[in-house]
Amino acid sequence: MVTLAEVAQHAGVSASTVSYVLSGKRSISAVTRRRVEESIQVLGYHPNAGARALASSRSNIIALMIPLRTDMYVPVMMEIAIAVTTSARSHGYDVLLLTGEEGPDAVRRITGSGLADAMILMDVELDDERLPLLRGTEQPSVLIGLPADTNGLTCVDLDFGATGALCAEHLAMLGHRDIAVIGEAPAVYERHTGFAERTLDGLRSRSRELGLRVLHRPCEGGFDAMSLTLARVFDERPGTTGFVVQNESAVEPLLALLRRQGRAVPEDVSVIAICPDQVAVQASVRLTSVAIPAQEMGRNAVEQLIAKLKGHGKDDVVLIAPELTVRASTGPAPATS
Repeated sequence: MVTLAEVAQHAGVSASTVSYVLSGKRSISAVTRRRVEESIQVLGYHPNAGARALASSRSNIIALMIPLRTDMYVPVMMEIAIAVTTSARSHGYDVLLLTGEEGPDAVRRITGSGLADAMILMDVELDDERLPLLRGTEQPSVLIGLPADTNGLTCVDLDFGATGALCAEHLAMLGHRDIAVIGEAPAVYERHTGFAERTLDGLRSRSRELGLRVLHRPCEGGFDAMSLTLARVFDERPGTTGFVVQNESAVEPLLALLRRQGRAVPEDVSVIAICPDQVAVQASVRLTSVAIPAQEMGRNAVEQLIAKLKGHGKDDVVLIAPELTVRASTGPAPATS
């Protein structure tokens, strides 16, 4: 293992100078700093994490709170987590992944233990019980998600309200008047999870303006649950010709059931999905979709957090504009509808 003293000897400076370059506690000339950094790179020096934390009062760790629930689509959550981890490493930070459903206890554990310098929280609810603790601590934090009250918080998210509105506009433009929303599992709405609620609010609001009738039905996903949900939709609204699906596990069962009923997509029924591009293009019918920008969300959250750690960040809400990609699953409403 290369030591700090060996780096100092290679760079021709004192050990304390190397320490100051690493900790940033004192101003070092650009020439000296560059010489030390070159020696660190040439020798492959890695500061001891424990010693570095003691010297700088920092752990160089970001805590990522990502409750993994059975009613959520885990691949999207993990894609965001990978983006956070990769981006954090580029800034010299490691990521501590907290996957349990601990709620406020997890926030208390991080703020009270010094395990991490900052936090990123996912799976944000409209009235998230973790938020009072975040507002009461000086430890930097960023939410990937949007609560009802963003005062005193930094948030990054897809603009799910605009996403719902965009889906309504596309179907209205094609002449559809009765549309059904196949939503996430009921528990997601019972928790008032932000992304699901905001999508529905945006879609309903724009639909009222456009004269569309909307029927929303949560669904557990899977063939059996989708079969019951689809039967309810056509029983209540036989004239339904447009579907918006915000539930990745329900996409393929919906398409299979429509085929079984003799309803062609998009000739008889149009389908829009709010999902990753991979899900949309690999479906049995290439789906018109609004993509989930998981990597952009993860990277942006880290950039906001690093700015806070450097002392020049500010509370802000960053909403990523949705983009709808038209594929083979949407077309004009049938003339008989």
